[in-house]
Amino acid sequence: MRLQYRPPFDASALLGYLRQRTLPGVEEVSATSYRRTVVLPHSRGIIELEPLQKTNTVLLRVQLDKLSDLSLLVQRCRQLFDLDAIPSAIAEILGSDAMLAPLIAKRPGLRVPGAINGFELAVRAILGQQVSVAAAKTLAGRLASHFGAPLEKPQGTLTHFFPTPQAIAQADLQGLGLTRSRIVSLQALANAVIDGSLILERDADREQTVARLQALPGVGPWTAAYIAMRTLGDPDAFPVTDLGLRRAFERQGMAATARSIEERAEAWRPWRAYAAHHLWAFS
Repeated sequence: MRLQYRPPFDASALLGYLRQRTLPGVEEVSATSYRRTVVLPHSRGIIELEPLQKTNTVLLRVQLDKLSDLSLLVQRCRQLFDLDAIPSAIAEILGSDAMLAPLIAKRPGLRVPGAINGFELAVRAILGQQVSVAAAKTLAGRLASHFGAPLEKPQGTLTHFFPTPQAIAQADLQGLGLTRSRIVSLQALANAVIDGSLILERDADREQTVARLQALPGVGPWTAAYIAMRTLGDPDAFPVTDLGLRRAFERQGMAATARSIEERAEAWRPWRAYAAHHLWAFS
């Protein structure tokens, strides 16, 4: 299937962001495409997304054991690649800031990557707290290989589906290199998703979901904002304490305290998530 979008679309930046965070055994990202295993309410399988910029479309290839979830899968693929963004509206606001204007000009159509699976993204956000991207990938890969259902036959480097909330809630997570506090956070997250008190879907109430995330042990404002940005699709989510944002401000010779960053970002509403990605690409 071909998924349309409004140009411009910075496919290389999007794929580069996802490639840097590729989850071993679950995802493959090349210079031109993204491929992964998927678990849906009534089916599971493998997808591949390939941007075709000459036609302003993304080619979606699907292998599912049942087609009952196809429309949901298409919606989530659009969310993952942020295909419903309106680049002109975003550029109009962000381009009026002297610091952001050259970044917008350099990367027109930069997108905010979403998530195929909200629970998976939240797990990965918790694993990414206060560690490098590489370390977070390693930890997530261990979770997938130990507690995710294996494919009947590996397809390339794809070997597993990401673990379900039930699998994480019931698992013995000792011995994977996780701290005790991370284990407590992950299992609290899984149990909240299982009992329905936490909904990690695009139609969930954003303010309420962020509050419930921060009520979980070990989940602070940075993690909640990152989850809101990618899982809930909040275009204004902004992890103000992020190290990458601070470094970007410092490189611009600007004050880089959380307060000064937050004050500067007020003018970027309602597109602060896009501003964050431009600054991360710059830093």
